[in-house]
Amino acid sequence: MPERVLTVSPERLDGWLAGFAQRHGATTHRAGPDVVVVEAADGAVASCAVPFPPLENDDTEQPYDGLIAHATRERRIAVLLVRRGGYAAGVFAGTRLVASKVGSRHVQGRTAAGGQSQQRFARRREKQTREAFEAAADVAARVLLPHVAGLDAVVTGGDRAAVDHVLADRRLTALATLRDRTRNAPHLAVPDPKLAVLEATPATFRAVRITLSEPDVAP
Repeated sequence: MPERVLTVSPERLDGWLAGFAQRHGATTHRAGPDVVVVEAADGAVASCAVPFPPLENDDTEQPYDGLIAHATRERRIAVLLVRRGGYAAGVFAGTRLVASKVGSRHVQGRTAAGGQSQQRFARRREKQTREAFEAAADVAARVLLPHVAGLDAVVTGGDRAAVDHVLADRRLTALATLRDRTRNAPHLAVPDPKLAVLEATPATFRAVRITLSEPDVAP
């Protein structure tokens, strides 16, 4: 059966699962700490990645109530977005942004020039990049670290190498450790980190990712 991956907001998950059963027949499910697998009568399968696992239990009277309650729970999440020349750090309580800072530093683009001019340009660009990452680390330390004891998870986005460089700052060890322990969280693909981009991230990091396999329908 062909597979496709889709994302569903926690608030829509109950309706999506009900629609899955309506389309494919009676369902059964297996709940694990990281994934809930829903199988339908016609062979369709929906594997729901548990957001911010583990799912501690699913011992509820109604199917999927445990997953839905887990997905809709309000969590305190730190978000760090870094791209070359731009950065954003924020703390969310559920979908509400409670602390944030965004900024940018000029980093020159690439050039086709050669010789000594190219070497000078490369050194200047390297210095600008280093200063931009240092500024991003300063902001992460100022905005995120005061909340670290109460965080449920750290979510990152933008350029992976840039994020890793920033989190390598010794001040941010606690954030880096929590990021590495955050299972099933996507690395967010974002444009230049502006405030509006940061504010929109809960729609992605809270979403339930579902791998859907459906039987081919004969013409």
